[in-house]
Amino acid sequence: MTKQIIHTDKAPAAIGPYSQAVRTGNLVFLSGQIPINPATGELEHHFDVQVERVFTNLLAVCQAAGGDFSNIVKLNIFLTDMERFAEVNEVMKRYFTAPFPARAAIAVRALPRDAQIEIEGVMAL
Repeated sequence: MTKQIIHTDKAPAAIGPYSQAVRTGNLVFLSGQIPINPATGELEHHFDVQVERVFTNLLAVCQAAGGDFSNIVKLNIFLTDMERFAEVNEVMKRYFTAPFPARAAIAVRALPRDAQIEIEGVMAL
């Protein structure tokens, strides 16, 4: 098995011992993205901006791996407040078209740097 590490400056650098994404064969495993602005390194504060930033960061990593959102086959969305689920769906509709990827939405107690949302995924190229 060969692994290719994916990195882009258009998404935040890893804040721990992990890669933004790893490609093996035709699959790309995308690490969770939280709403950090890659230009400033700061966390976005308002929820609607956080959701947009997470999708923007995730797209940048997809593009660095040679794909885009049409290549996503699975997403996991982590939320600290499940009451915001409908808002996430509305934003997701702007980035994805049918057929939509498989997806899970999971309520969590906390996320790194006090983010309110994190999204990870798998892409097939």
